[in-house]
Amino acid sequence: MSCFTCPGQATVAMIERFGKFSRAAHPGFNVIIPCCGETVAGTLSLRVQQLDVRCETKTRDNVFVTVIVSVQYQVVKEALYDAFYKLTDSKSQIKSYVFDVVRGTVPKINLDDVFTTKEEIAYEVKDQLTKSMSNFGFMIIQTLVTDIEPDQRVRAAMNEINAASRMRVAAVEKAEAEKIQVVKAAEGDAESKYLQGQGIARQRQAIVNGLRESVLNFERDVTDISSRDVIEMMMITQYFDMLKDIGVSKGSSTVFMPHSPATVADVAGQIRSGFMQAQAGSAGINQPLGHPVQHPMDVGMQR
Repeated sequence: MSCFTCPGQATVAMIERFGKFSRAAHPGFNVIIPCCGETVAGTLSLRVQQLDVRCETKTRDNVFVTVIVSVQYQVVKEALYDAFYKLTDSKSQIKSYVFDVVRGTVPKINLDDVFTTKEEIAYEVKDQLTKSMSNFGFMIIQTLVTDIEPDQRVRAAMNEINAASRMRVAAVEKAEAEKIQVVKAAEGDAESKYLQGQGIARQRQAIVNGLRESVLNFERDVTDISSRDVIEMMMITQYFDMLKDIGVSKGSSTVFMPHSPATVADVAGQIRSGFMQAQAGSAGINQPLGHPVQHPMDVGMQR
């Protein structure tokens, strides 16, 4: 039998005499008198210890989860006797209280809320352990809910829900972007056509003004020709200019059309007939009832 004991730092040896607690041997050299019945009954660690407890329970919406709670505790120096003699297994006692609190709290909460209320669960565990373990010489320093593990299939389903939600948001954003592109393209096309229309209108107005001025100048310089002959000559000139533009333009397609002096005269006659019908209709609308309608060519000669 040894006549001394040397507990390590932050460790206390419990010395009994004839089976009854005698004293606590603190770190360093301590004499033991075996002949007086003194023996070392055991040791207690004064360090902060951590116990990880895995507790499986069911949530309010009937989903089984495993809650991992980490309990940090320490023996109170002033209560070494209680810590050593009142509890046979302190870790089992702490586990029992953790199971009791977790299985009494989590079933009242839905699965989604368990992740957001883990601090409340940890506080409940710490409060219950502090009240219970203080009577046995233990101090609860902190309790942490370090992990919440639903069933593997439940986690896969939650990930699929999250992925589907994100895909739906992405689809909405993509559709909105495509809508903006289509609207902007339509607005640009409308603006382009509007400007093209204005350009064409101005071009035609300029052509009409030029024709009017050319006819007036021609009539003023040449007295033996009518306005009708001048217009026909100008139409034929523009006809030939159009054929020239088709021939010299890049990428132009082949156009098959009858081309002879008689055909040109026929085209001029058709255009002239169209002008005459338009002028006759306009004169008939503006003429009072019962008043004779003048011939279009007579109107042109009077002008």
